[in-house]
Amino acid sequence: MSWESFLYMGGYAIYVWPAYGVTALVLVVNIVLPVLQRKQLLRELTIKQKRSQAR
Repeated sequence: MSWESFLYMGGYAIYVWPAYGVTALVLVVNIVLPVLQRKQLLRELTIKQKRSQAR
């Protein structure tokens, strides 16, 4: 099996490769988004804690 035949996917490459791309995108978003939300939450909690200690 050559690389060209693998990439061509038996004529179904137009359907297979975008499906792989969408799947990879969803996996990356499912990893990155919670990390960013956690950082934002920790920032907000730190600010609230500093405000309550200042009182």
